[in-house]
Amino acid sequence: MLSFFMTGPFKINGVPLRRVNQSYVIATSTKVDISGVNVEKFDDKYFAKEVAEKKKKGEGEFFEAEKEEKKVLPDNKKDDQKTVDTPLIKSIEGVADLKPYLSARFSLKSGMKPHELVF
Repeated sequence: MLSFFMTGPFKINGVPLRRVNQSYVIATSTKVDISGVNVEKFDDKYFAKEVAEKKKKGEGEFFEAEKEEKKVLPDNKKDDQKTVDTPLIKSIEGVADLKPYLSARFSLKSGMKPHELVF
C-alpha cells in the first residue's frame, strides 16, 4: 500500500493535511508548482494516531453512557497546516480558474468512470 500526503488547502475547500491511500486519488493533468512547500517533516509517523489506554469495563460501566471527550487538534498540527498551505495557495492563485475548481464539490454519478474523465 502506497500512501500520499494531501491537503485541500484547508482555507480553500476545508480538506486538512492528511495521509490518503493511493486508490482514493484521481490523477489530473493540472500542474501546480509545489517547490516552495517544505514537506520534509511529514512521514507516516507524523500521521499515526495516538494509542489510548484501554480500560476494562465492569458491568455497571458497560451499561452507562460514556461521555466522549472531543479531541482537540494540537497547535503544532495547526501551524504545520498553515506552513504547508501558505506557499501552496500562492501557487494555486497563479493558475487560472484553479481556486474555484478546488472549492467546487466533486462527486461521481452512476456510470461515470473516473479513469475516463479529463480535468
